[in-house]
Amino acid sequence: MAKKQTKSIEETLWQSCDKLRGSVEPSEYKHVVLGLIFLKFASDKFEERKQELIDEGKEKYLEMKDFYTMKNVFFLDETSRWSYIKDQAKQDDFALKIDTALHQIEKNNPVLKGALPDNYFSRLGLDKTKLASLIDQISEINTIADKQNDIVGRVYEYFLAKFAIKEGKGKGEFYTPKSIVNLIAELIEPYQGIIYDPACGSGGMFVQSVKFIENHHGNKKEVSVYGQEYTNTTYKLAKMNLAIRGISANLGEKAADTFGNDQHPDLKADFIMANPPFNQKDWRAENELTDDPRWAGYDVPPKSNANYGWILNMASKLSDDGVAGFILANGALSGNGEEYKIRKKLIENDLVEAIIILPQRMFYTTDISVTLWILNKNKSEHKVNKGEEIRDYRNREKEILFMDLRQGGEPFEKKYIQFNPQHIADIANTYHTWQTRTLSGVEGSEYKNIPEYCYSATKEEVEKKDYSLVPSKYIEFVNRDENIDFDTKMKSLQSDLKELFQQEEQSKADLLNVFKELGYEL
Repeated sequence: MAKKQTKSIEETLWQSCDKLRGSVEPSEYKHVVLGLIFLKFASDKFEERKQELIDEGKEKYLEMKDFYTMKNVFFLDETSRWSYIKDQAKQDDFALKIDTALHQIEKNNPVLKGALPDNYFSRLGLDKTKLASLIDQISEINTIADKQNDIVGRVYEYFLAKFAIKEGKGKGEFYTPKSIVNLIAELIEPYQGIIYDPACGSGGMFVQSVKFIENHHGNKKEVSVYGQEYTNTTYKLAKMNLAIRGISANLGEKAADTFGNDQHPDLKADFIMANPPFNQKDWRAENELTDDPRWAGYDVPPKSNANYGWILNMASKLSDDGVAGFILANGALSGNGEEYKIRKKLIENDLVEAIIILPQRMFYTTDISVTLWILNKNKSEHKVNKGEEIRDYRNREKEILFMDLRQGGEPFEKKYIQFNPQHIADIANTYHTWQTRTLSGVEGSEYKNIPEYCYSATKEEVEKKDYSLVPSKYIEFVNRDENIDFDTKMKSLQSDLKELFQQEEQSKADLLNVFKELGYEL
């Protein structure tokens, strides 16, 4: 008899919270679930610290806030503790008690200002039985039992991804797939300094940056985190996501539009990591932001598309040695009008370091292929301390590395593509080898242009292509049709069609049920 596979904490909890479907929209219940997980985590940390005080013979200090905050532990009133919440699960005013608990935690801990769900539970009118069941499930998780594996962080990461997938196209903008964030971190290597994300969503860029630092034996205390987020509920998600990991961040006083209300106007960042909204239309009025200092030296970005507004916002905030890695729709590689003029100036100013085309179906909100841009404020004549080594990046000015990764990655969740750790390591190795390639005699500097994968273009070559940044204009493609695995492609297509047919049948059944409930038979 086959051994029954044990479900992970994440899977079990997801199935439990998924029972909320029907009474709450997915776009809402992520705040319910993640708010409860945060409450359990904060309570576990509080109880752990409380036991430490008892063990030290300091019982008289058990209800004094300073003895918790001094250890970076959130102070919880008695009615905010998980034991109290669990005991109240059968009461009619249970939802109100949860809202009150979260409000009190935020009130007692200024660092959480604006972070926690505000009246979500009372306002949504949740089914009491389903909510109590969810509380029971979360109660089974000891969020601090495994110090090494960051259980609550894992749950957050899993849920944010699952919610993004569940919400589908046009929604879920709060989450950038982890493998893309990991790739950006491995490329720009944010070891120390200021990290900025102008469209930070749920804070994934910051979380993975800190993980990168820790994985490379760095010190997360040597980085400062700044960000901004437009949507209020997502702003709260970001603050919670960072708080559970002990990451201190300045996300501004409130949720706000980065263009209309820049909350970090004087910031100069050493690293920028971002996934701003794709092809954002009408992001400014006709006569607004025409003399904004962020466009100084460039044409004003067109109001019909914010792509170049995001580019110039980030370029303006780079320090003298700053590096930015960000995602944009492919259309930004070859736009006309003001976009052409700005792109030409960026190239002439030697800011563009690399253009990397990513595979299709990496994002949960769109199936298009997108581009990873890398801007570098100082491509020449400098050395950079990268952890335990000093890399010399001289003599690579006036060249741009183009990479095409569309044939890379591996499938997951049936219809999506991701990079595994080896893919990321290989891509990063190509990029860093290219960066140091001009140093004769340096081991690992044997960069070569590879057909259908990478090409280093000179500034003159880019000028001849009329400042287009489309990689296929530079990378050599040879007999691509002969390299296609038609069997794999057909199996993928077969799977997609099967799923579409199943969805169609379900839609028909749902429609027939609607008519039946109305008293009509078809």
